[in-house]
Amino acid sequence: MPNHLAWEWDLILTLKNRCSSWLICGSNTLKLNPAHNEKAQPMTFLDPTFFTVSQVETWVWLPPLVAFAVSFFTSMAGISGAFILLPFQMSVLGYTAPSVSGTNQLFNIIAIPSGVYRYIKEERMVWPLTWCVVIGTLPGVLIGAWIRIEYLTEPTTFKFFAGLVLGYIGLRLGKDILLAPSQNQQTAILPEKRDFTVSKAKFSLKQVEFNFANTAYTFSTPGVFCLCAIVGIIGGIYGIGGGAIIAPFLISFFGMPVYIIAGATLMGTFITSVAGVLFYHFLAQFYPTISVSPDYALGLLFGLGGFVGMYLGAKCQRYVPAHIIKLILCLSILFVAGKYILEFLA
Repeated sequence: MPNHLAWEWDLILTLKNRCSSWLICGSNTLKLNPAHNEKAQPMTFLDPTFFTVSQVETWVWLPPLVAFAVSFFTSMAGISGAFILLPFQMSVLGYTAPSVSGTNQLFNIIAIPSGVYRYIKEERMVWPLTWCVVIGTLPGVLIGAWIRIEYLTEPTTFKFFAGLVLGYIGLRLGKDILLAPSQNQQTAILPEKRDFTVSKAKFSLKQVEFNFANTAYTFSTPGVFCLCAIVGIIGGIYGIGGGAIIAPFLISFFGMPVYIIAGATLMGTFITSVAGVLFYHFLAQFYPTISVSPDYALGLLFGLGGFVGMYLGAKCQRYVPAHIIKLILCLSILFVAGKYILEFLA
């Protein structure tokens, strides 16, 4: 086995063993539900587990499995997958408290570094774009977190808001796929025939320039910054860091290739998620009757699955045509958006 594959396999086994040890030792926030296990039998992966913070009961293998499957595909487009995991937590697991947003951002903190590492290693990070995303979204995420707790504590209202946001994202991606067939054919070129590294990146307050795949790209610095500031508020409310909304805009409005925006949006999501979790902790003292702080046990399980999924997704991204990645995202987003809007109207 090649050295780099052996290293990756050892990393996966180490994470699995540490997670198993942590679960067996137990935690104040993770335990078997005594109502379903009166004799307190030893915990196994086949027994449902009760999370006291989120009041969720599920199998310990389900969150990492779902997170792995979701993040493997979404990380190819620079999205952590939190926008899909949130409806899974709310609709399937029944986790509807405001703390679900903080738990979702905790998933981002644990899962994203592996994907960012791959994009940095393959020299596909546009650092000026990364800092525009971070500086623009950070204030908005904090404002959005406050709005989520103060005005959107009702799950039905929150689901309708989430459905509208996701629906718009899905329609934008669908329009981009249908109206850009020539670009889709170009992105289907075999990877070995293209230069997949970012070079000659130049930053100014007016615009950013860089080269990728033998093509020069430019974008307006104020334009991206203002977009990120607005999207940051929406992302803070939804608990996704904003990357899931920014990525489609960068592709559709600014004409950037999906292969280079992925690392920048993931890095931006990671940093804003760190700020979001800290801010939720700060707000928790002002709302003692509401579940505000993240469920660390549940967030850890989602994060471990996402860590592996994002690493493999980022590594495989260059071999998947861009329009295939967009199509997968489009269908997933529209399905979730339609479900939420119909539940609100019903």
